[in-house]
Amino acid sequence: MDNTGKSKGQFVNFALLNVKKNHITEMEAILFLILIGVVVAGGFLIAFIWAVRSGQYDDDYSPSVRMLFDNKKKEETDTDISESNDK
Repeated sequence: MDNTGKSKGQFVNFALLNVKKNHITEMEAILFLILIGVVVAGGFLIAFIWAVRSGQYDDDYSPSVRMLFDNKKKEETDTDISESNDK
């Protein structure tokens, strides 16, 4: 026994009970973090859907530059080769 008249084991048990009553338990902390994670993920999903619907991902640059590249169709290239072999 110590000076308070209680054994050390009783004091430790009493201290642990006070901690659990006054603080958040591990399960509550995990549930809180999961809830926050779901809210943040939902926010990003809503922002992504909004961006797609408002045209953020529309490609306005490529169609205007596409005419600058000389793309021959595969059929034209094959016929050009066969015509040059015939000569």
